[in-house]
Amino acid sequence: MAGGEGRPRCPPGALLGMAAVVAAAGWVRAEPKREQSVDLIGKNEVYGDTRHEVNVYVKVFTNSPFLVCMDLALSQERIIDPNYLWLGPDGNDLEGQRYASLTKTGKLMIMGFRESMSGAYTCTLSHKVIETSTQEETEMVEAYKFMVYAYREADHAYQLSVRFSTMHCKLKINGLFFKKLIQILNSTISHLTCHITKSSYKCHSIRTPQNSLRHELFVNFQVNPFTPGWEEVCHKAPYDCEDVTNRKVRQAAERIGKFFHQLRHILKYEFHTAPTIQYVDKSFSMTPIDSCRPGFGKNYHTHQNCASCCVVCGPGTYSPNNEVTCRTCARARARIYGAKSCY
Repeated sequence: MAGGEGRPRCPPGALLGMAAVVAAAGWVRAEPKREQSVDLIGKNEVYGDTRHEVNVYVKVFTNSPFLVCMDLALSQERIIDPNYLWLGPDGNDLEGQRYASLTKTGKLMIMGFRESMSGAYTCTLSHKVIETSTQEETEMVEAYKFMVYAYREADHAYQLSVRFSTMHCKLKINGLFFKKLIQILNSTISHLTCHITKSSYKCHSIRTPQNSLRHELFVNFQVNPFTPGWEEVCHKAPYDCEDVTNRKVRQAAERIGKFFHQLRHILKYEFHTAPTIQYVDKSFSMTPIDSCRPGFGKNYHTHQNCASCCVVCGPGTYSPNNEVTCRTCARARARIYGAKSCY
């Protein structure tokens, strides 16, 4: 369209829209495709793409980035008489909705995002292209689709294991030692409103390469942040409290790790009744365990750009507990995002 103002009908293939964006608490992370510009990351804006939908992930209770009703290439051009129409997942016009902030230049921000607000947000941009020589006007229409998903940070717990040498597996003192150990560990982390769960031990006889026989206690337990009083801690945090509980449980697990590093001294002065039980050096290990809140789950294949996130369960799926995956409904199909059951 020589001599005309506006965009050509076939946009250059090298200028691609953003493929996926994660927005959380006022900042944006992006996973660019080939040949994409990442200059938009600091602007809290996500551009559309006429060729495919754009995935956007918004942390619950926060505001989305601005969804821009045009692609990056068009944003660099002069646009004549632009008109924007934004529709929400329910197909209704977003103009005038309390949770939708719309600008005169076609940008949409979704305020206080919740799981029920997930879904397809579509925008239609109409504008004119004027032929310079003839002043002939042509109406152009572009359509953009954004799939916006609520997500939460995963809740963290830690699986810990440690070993102790003992004189024999049938000694009564082994059980007393284990009970005292868990009491001390709980006391060590109680100020962080965390506690020990799923604690257990087994005694095994081990033949060493030197042809000797050793007896060891294999102790396993979890550090969990959801002890009585954690709700009060969350009430002091704005909105959701995953960040608070995750930070505290991490501190608790690290504190226990430090405890075992100093255990030779602790065994000498704390465990007067069990002098024959000794910590096996470097036997302490710590493994994080993630869980998702009901209505959320992880799916690397569907949400590769938010693989570590707990993303809202989509229609037809649900999560009734703190597992990390959304289940598929067998018969009755959940029609909403964030379903905790199929009914």
